[in-house]
Amino acid sequence: MAERVAGKIALVTGAASGIGRACAERLAAEGAFVLLTDVQDTPGAEVVAGIVASGGHAEYRPHDVTSEEQWNATIAYLAQRHGRLDILVNNAGVAFGSAVIDMTLASWRRQTAINIDGVFLGVKTALPLMRSGGGGGSIVNMSSTSGLVGSRNMAGYGATKGAVRLFTKSVALECAAAQDGIRCNSVHPGLIETPIWNTALGGENNADKSVDPAVVDGLAQQVVPLGYKGSPVDVANGVLFLASDESRYITGSELVIDGGMSAR
Repeated sequence: MAERVAGKIALVTGAASGIGRACAERLAAEGAFVLLTDVQDTPGAEVVAGIVASGGHAEYRPHDVTSEEQWNATIAYLAQRHGRLDILVNNAGVAFGSAVIDMTLASWRRQTAINIDGVFLGVKTALPLMRSGGGGGSIVNMSSTSGLVGSRNMAGYGATKGAVRLFTKSVALECAAAQDGIRCNSVHPGLIETPIWNTALGGENNADKSVDPAVVDGLAQQVVPLGYKGSPVDVANGVLFLASDESRYITGSELVIDGGMSAR
């Protein structure tokens, strides 16, 4: 086991699958204790079991990121159990593919509640605990290439991810002004193989159905300059870098992991 974030306490939201799972596994493999949170309890517990079996340290906690009460309870739990928080990865998110004229207000609000409100609440509730440790820390907010450039039939998702991008920069400046040693950056994945494509391509009601992987492969060949889709671990490696002291002079920045998509 390597030691790039040895001894650090990390919280990863939306960690039961996809990018969140990969982030939790990479951080644990590099020596951090990781608290995984999600609304998918059984998969979340299974991820923790895998981390522990590999020699890592992790726990799972049910957590709806749209709830301020649950955020307060999660941070209080970390404070009581570990006394500090060094790494916050605001990863939980949803994407509902739809043309604007077909999008319901409920769908729009669901995406903003999870993708924007969840990130805001995470930063708001975690910062005091991170600051109380006195050793600085790293906040990583998961955005998307859809937060950098427009995406057809993804207006709601893109709006939320663009908001995360600029929210991140403002938080970075506030932390820098406070001289608290806490850095805040956003990560912008492109076409990554995760369950989010079920609803991104199939619509909000397709969450329990699987999009044919060949469809995502074909899309990657069309829109990704490298010609293939990314893996969650590709994003997790970037998050690990931003969480570690190797990125100590990086704040308010965007780490784009997209196979060249946004270079066009």
